[in-house]
Amino acid sequence: MTELLSNYLGGKWQAGSGAGTPLFDPVLGDELVRVDATGLDLAAGFAFAREQGGAALRALTYRKRAALLADIVKVLQANRDAYYDIATANSGTVRNDSAVDIDGGIFTLGTYAKLGDTLGDRHYLPDGEATRLGKDPLFQSQHVLVPTRGVALFINAFNFPSWGLWEKAAPALLAGVPVIVKPATATAWLTQRMVRDVVEAGVLPAGALSVVCGSPAGLLDPLQPFDVVSFTGSADTAAVIRSHPAIAQRSVRVNIEADSVNSAVLLPQDGPDTAAFDLLVKEAVREMTVKSGQKCTAIRRVFVPEALYGQAAEAIGARLSKVTVGNPRNDTVRMGALVSRAQFNAVQDGLAYLRKHAQVLHDATQHLVDADPAVACCIGPTLLGVTDADAAAAVHDTEVFGPVATLLPYRDTAHALALVRRGQGSLVASLYGSDAAALGAAAVELADSHGRVHVISPDVAQLHTGHGNVMPQSLHGGPGRAGGGEELGGLRALHFYHRRSAIQASTAVLDALA
Repeated sequence: MTELLSNYLGGKWQAGSGAGTPLFDPVLGDELVRVDATGLDLAAGFAFAREQGGAALRALTYRKRAALLADIVKVLQANRDAYYDIATANSGTVRNDSAVDIDGGIFTLGTYAKLGDTLGDRHYLPDGEATRLGKDPLFQSQHVLVPTRGVALFINAFNFPSWGLWEKAAPALLAGVPVIVKPATATAWLTQRMVRDVVEAGVLPAGALSVVCGSPAGLLDPLQPFDVVSFTGSADTAAVIRSHPAIAQRSVRVNIEADSVNSAVLLPQDGPDTAAFDLLVKEAVREMTVKSGQKCTAIRRVFVPEALYGQAAEAIGARLSKVTVGNPRNDTVRMGALVSRAQFNAVQDGLAYLRKHAQVLHDATQHLVDADPAVACCIGPTLLGVTDADAAAAVHDTEVFGPVATLLPYRDTAHALALVRRGQGSLVASLYGSDAAALGAAAVELADSHGRVHVISPDVAQLHTGHGNVMPQSLHGGPGRAGGGEELGGLRALHFYHRRSAIQASTAVLDALA
């Protein structure tokens, strides 16, 4: 029997009492490890993190907690090779795609270590300036942000077992809040290994970082009013979380990142022989193929002027035809597998549904390199197309979480932006063009329905960070169907882990606080 990975909870390693759920290599089909959380005393584990881990973290200043993040970075960098091996085996990703997850997580930690160092040797954050409460300035109100005295429970998605952990944990730990992570079962191995390395290195106080693998019953039940939950996953699961008594009755703060039908738009000022057109084509293909399209920020809808529909289809298809798909261990392979048989089936079902409403512009059927199509969870990139974008309700409403995108034509800029907004709130939209004024106006027009608007013009062709790359300096999240949550955004991320209070006192008292 394969190794059963242990959970780290209550300051100790604990094995579940069940046989465990197997994790597989999505290319070779081999069983790798098992995870299980059956029988864990969650209430005791949460209490330990809350009381021991939280107290120890809050006793440190922001600067000292930032130093802890820097120490975690060193531990993770020392073990990068092992993480890449796990990602190849368990996620089926080529090396460049593994880097997005692994090195992206490490980079985010390093960014928050630097940001935290600027906060100095304090234990709370002032929120704005003091304000007088009457004619006499002696009695004033000062808002402050103090770390919440609870735990941060992370329920993460399968596509980013490294970055998904550290983009949440970095601001939480910097804020002084202990972390309990529940990674998605299918790819939990990498998360568990990273936590194990950090715990064994003795970087953090006991109870500051815990991991629960598998699917424990009643995960949300131990939550108390000052705890927080951050969830990344499906809208259906998000609805279940929101209705749990911990959230609905005990007012546990919750952050949700759910479905997102993200868009890319070529503005009408730029034709097929322009740099902006080429940038759109390149980015659309990249977003369809990086991590086999398994990114919450991936482009799902591509909008171009009506006159350019055929040329865009041809250009995108030509690039997609060069993408080799198969075993990520083969150096000639550019795109690996979906993470599991369940995800493979889900993508196939979603693609079959969209094909009823759209034309196939680039067929995904192709030879797999060094992989058995009867075993490997590989699917080639598929470009769909719809000539009547207004009637394409299914395309605007359905996210297929894989290498699938749909090309749609529009009449004018106003029509394009109206079509984008039919996504009902998304994590990101990207705009392509060379007219700065038109790009800026379109970006502001889309800002209320998107957490991020990524504007790509020829002058930043070599500088922009990518439509789907989430940078720690920028906000990650989105309104509406995207979940309504917010993460990252530099020091803004710390607000989720703090409580705001107004201290009304004399000027002398407030000066003493400062």
